[in-house]
Amino acid sequence: MPLMAEPGLAGPESALPGRRLSELAEQAVRCTTACCGAGTTVSEGGSEHPASVTHPDLAGLVSVQLRSGDGPIPAAQERGAPVETGDLLRDERWPEYRALALDSGVRSSITLPFQRAGLTVTLTLFSFRPCALDDVPHGPAQALGDLATTGLVRDRRYRAALTELDHLGTALRTRPVVDQACGIIMHVLTCDVDKAFTVLRRISQTTNRKLADVASAVVETRGKGLERELAGLAAED
Repeated sequence: MPLMAEPGLAGPESALPGRRLSELAEQAVRCTTACCGAGTTVSEGGSEHPASVTHPDLAGLVSVQLRSGDGPIPAAQERGAPVETGDLLRDERWPEYRALALDSGVRSSITLPFQRAGLTVTLTLFSFRPCALDDVPHGPAQALGDLATTGLVRDRRYRAALTELDHLGTALRTRPVVDQACGIIMHVLTCDVDKAFTVLRRISQTTNRKLADVASAVVETRGKGLERELAGLAAED
């Protein structure tokens, strides 16, 4: 069965989470008997991110739940435990999801939640047969979900580390300019370095400009023409 991702379910995240979700759905289908397809989602702090399905007909079954907040996926996210619909001809808990599933020929489904470090991943397996997915929580799909969730957490931490390194690099590059600007302000106001930095930061806040940009402007002008403004800001503290 070809792997397909539903564009309408994708969020602003990078492609990496979506790729992991797609791989999880595809692998889970391959190793689960009587499964006709799968869908996966990931959320963080209540905000939905990319989702993936193995067949376009299943996209609606996932999106209707994310849109309405009603169905096996939201229930599994809330409980932190598997939610199974043994036979949708008899299970009337989620009318909108049930009607759409039956219209697609789906008789049963099971949703497995995986929660790590603020992330919640769900893996939903669908079947054309009733009560055909009872053993899923004890099978390979559970292990695949655990592995994929761990990978998503690792990816998120790696991206956060790269962002922090970028911020540190920017701080190191701008530090000499900020120091020079503070030196000029110290000379103009005859103040200490703490006072000079406070004034520099106040200019940044009141003009809604980056601290490094303000510092560069002070250095370029050597403080000329800023004496009155600097003195006024210093007097406010």
